[in-house]
Amino acid sequence: MRRADRLFQIIQILRLRRITTAAHLARELDVSERTIYRDVRDLILSGVPIEGEAGLGYALRRGFDLPPLMFTGEEIEALVLGARTVGEWSDPELKSAANNALRKIETILPDHLRKRLKSSALFSHNFIPSTEVARTLPVLRTAVRKHRKIRYGYQRLDGESSTRTVRPLCLTFFGKDWLLTAWCELRRDYRNFRIDRIVDLHMLEEVFEEGPGCSLQEFMAGMVNQNDRRTD
Repeated sequence: MRRADRLFQIIQILRLRRITTAAHLARELDVSERTIYRDVRDLILSGVPIEGEAGLGYALRRGFDLPPLMFTGEEIEALVLGARTVGEWSDPELKSAANNALRKIETILPDHLRKRLKSSALFSHNFIPSTEVARTLPVLRTAVRKHRKIRYGYQRLDGESSTRTVRPLCLTFFGKDWLLTAWCELRRDYRNFRIDRIVDLHMLEEVFEEGPGCSLQEFMAGMVNQNDRRTD
């Protein structure tokens, strides 16, 4: 954890507890008590009104808050639904990230919005979770982010199988199906691939650059309409 993130977390923990010991902070943040003493000292010097001392515990003076990050009730429900959808329809890493994001948001909400976050009755259930998607999606996300070519086996809807080497451009979730948009070296064109039909996936060392003839912007501009997905 970066130091700036740790300092932020210290303030959030102090906001939720009347008195917090350095030992508790150290356990929560997985650092030494000496590190906590130094961090608290620096927060005090920067103007954060922390009261108390080492060995006794710390408290944040009532009324102090970070610069406001305000949400409406509808925005809170949108965030909850989004996080629950990610958790049900993506992979474990994204699910964990979504849950962590909600916990961070929860710590800065006023009481009435915190209750709304916890009691939201919006859900996104996936009764047929795909182990293939959960296993494949993290690799594809990395390949898209790092512009790394990938190679895999692919079975089309008509049963035809082939090996593809592609330049991954983006991932899109359509209701219950994930699609990979890529420039396919076999077809020499843009194609969408259903992730649940991808097998034996390998991320290659070769890096590609987006540009004329191979870019997400060009693909999007060339789509006739939302139903023209050129799915293999």
